[in-house]
Amino acid sequence: MQTFLILEDEPLIAMDLKMAFEDAGYAAVTTIDNSEAISCIEQSNIEGAILDVSLGGGETCRKTADCLSERKIPFILHTGDLDRVGESLRAIDAPVIAKPRPADDVIAALLTLLGSTKPPVETH
Repeated sequence: MQTFLILEDEPLIAMDLKMAFEDAGYAAVTTIDNSEAISCIEQSNIEGAILDVSLGGGETCRKTADCLSERKIPFILHTGDLDRVGESLRAIDAPVIAKPRPADDVIAALLTLLGSTKPPVETH
């Protein structure tokens, strides 16, 4: 089963995204900071990711974005701080989806980026 990474410091948003992945037939791992996200990337076979830009306490998703880029793992930025994080967004070369947005739309955008619009076919 394909696994996706969610880096999001807001628990309700993270849960909503995770449930949308699972409803679409995928697995998802949620993380709340860069160290958790990078550890997950290093230990798991991550197919793609959704990154919240602002993680609180002045931390951004930049370290995780760099880690994903080095491994050529596609990701999108999901942020409600378009005005405040404009400089950070320009420095990270990835599609941006503004919050609020339905989780299904965010998942669809990542799957489109990956070139897949359909959930995987389960074989038994």
